[in-house]
Amino acid sequence: MCGISGFYDSTAQFSKNAGYYNHILDNMRKKLHHRGPDGNGTLLFDNCGLAHTRLSIIDLAGGSQPMSRYYDSYGYHIVYNGEIYNSDTLRENLKAHKVIPKTHSDTELLLLSFLTFGADFVKEVDGIFAFAIYDERHRTLTLFRDSFGVKPLFYTEIHNTIVFSSEPKGIFCFPGIKAVLDRNGLNEILALGPARTPGNGIFKGFHELLPGTYMTCSRHGNHVTNYYHLESRPHFDSYDTTVEKTSFLVQDAIRRQMVSDVPICTFLSGGIDSSVVSAVCARELQKKGEQLTTFSFDFTENDKYFKANAFQPSQDRPFVDKMVQFLHSEHQYLECSNTVQADLLTRSVDAHDFPCMADIDSSLQYFCQEVSHSHKVVLTGECADEVFGGYPWFHREDMLKSETFPWTPSLEPRKKLLSKELVSELHMEDYVQNSYHHSISEINVLPEENEIETNRRRIGYLNIRYFMQTLLNRMDRTSMHTGLEARVPFADRALVDYVFNIPWEMKARGGVVKNILRQASKGLLPDEILFRRKSPYPKTYNPYYENLLAKRLREILNNESPLKPLLNLAALQPFLDRPKNYGAPWYGQLMAGPQMIAYLLQIDYFLRKYQVTISL
Repeated sequence: MCGISGFYDSTAQFSKNAGYYNHILDNMRKKLHHRGPDGNGTLLFDNCGLAHTRLSIIDLAGGSQPMSRYYDSYGYHIVYNGEIYNSDTLRENLKAHKVIPKTHSDTELLLLSFLTFGADFVKEVDGIFAFAIYDERHRTLTLFRDSFGVKPLFYTEIHNTIVFSSEPKGIFCFPGIKAVLDRNGLNEILALGPARTPGNGIFKGFHELLPGTYMTCSRHGNHVTNYYHLESRPHFDSYDTTVEKTSFLVQDAIRRQMVSDVPICTFLSGGIDSSVVSAVCARELQKKGEQLTTFSFDFTENDKYFKANAFQPSQDRPFVDKMVQFLHSEHQYLECSNTVQADLLTRSVDAHDFPCMADIDSSLQYFCQEVSHSHKVVLTGECADEVFGGYPWFHREDMLKSETFPWTPSLEPRKKLLSKELVSELHMEDYVQNSYHHSISEINVLPEENEIETNRRRIGYLNIRYFMQTLLNRMDRTSMHTGLEARVPFADRALVDYVFNIPWEMKARGGVVKNILRQASKGLLPDEILFRRKSPYPKTYNPYYENLLAKRLREILNNESPLKPLLNLAALQPFLDRPKNYGAPWYGQLMAGPQMIAYLLQIDYFLRKYQVTISL
């Protein structure tokens, strides 16, 4: 994985002031150094500048970037962040047209495919990626992003110049670009957050290239092409065939994503998702006489304070122990202290450039940092719940009929802590409803589906389009901020396309949550793991953590803080004083009372660090 940045203006002559613009590129590159500590480079042309930082995974010697190839004396140049899983197919396609790559790197395959087949070649690419190609002949810049947005790519425009980067921090290196929040940006943070509307870059004028699209920038303007969209289709396979195909697609996705010239590892929680990934990886490595390394996460003294609830019914450790014994993996148990978890809240904002999933994010960042000391590549079980229907809102009729994002059933926990003037100004319910209705309008329903099945399809689409994107953002930023590449086999395009259209009566046959995945994984895992009830990513239940957060927020609000004008301080004080409900989240399944305090701490740091101007 890597970090990419750059700028483009069809009428500019950047090279006439090369020192000035090369300095900007250097700053962009340095800002993303955490994404690629193994190498870097920049290129400057009359109309375009490109910057790259590299984390070496494939073709360590031949994959340096920016990479250039020439045709008819014209240069074509690429900066790329990602991993391609069907490199052999792309290579064969090129060979059929007598185009032979000079290296084994994904980067060259992408650039030569663009040269040979044009921008639409991306439809044939299987992988996770964000990349930019500058075409000197036609003076065009084309930006590409993978089907589900596993890899990030932000952009904005200033004085006819397109400025882009893997993370917003790279964009702020370009002179004149400031951090401004308008009404939309505040609603993204306060009403939708930590989710974001697809394509919304939160800062005024900022955008994120939508998943499954590419944008061509030229003297004629900017044009976005949608090359992939999740589609509703009738499912004609029998139940047995469905299980068989799902089994193949799951295992094939995991095997393809094991490609690496450096050792891989997996995250192992003892749940079905991470256990399936780990089991397939262990089996493939054993064929080569190698042992899989696995990692599990927990919090200091969590066994003492853990309280089971509807959202988190059991602890992971006993199930991790069983899987380690079953896999014969080299396992490391990682623990995060409450103080470290709180301290890293600000570093999580540094990684995202936004407030994020509070301590759910900061703890994962700590764990990724620990893993990065020994590994560069990790496979995870992320996204299985979104794809296979593992969340409560797929199963509860009241949630299916909620007519809003089911992971945020009510805005009241947020609104009551905000100033009445701000709530009146933002019209938060209207903003959320507009975002919700726009999103579900993107997916077609099937004529034969009843109301409940239609709602499930729409919620399934929202999970992949919205909720999964939030978790993918979290996984990318927490891992890449520490120089670790995280891969997510359950976000494989062929797998998602197929499973999305499996009828619910098959997905949850007999009332079994994620039944299709469980049946498709028989023989890979012990039954007690295969049919374990879902328990999400762990969080701390230690009251010390909650008290520490409350203390820190009080200290901030006792001084000059840009957060204070946004809050209803009279309502906040009793909120900080009373015990929090750990079982009634205000976002997702994990973000309850303590996470609200942590989120407010992140907003304060975000406003101060980026010197944010609020413009309503």
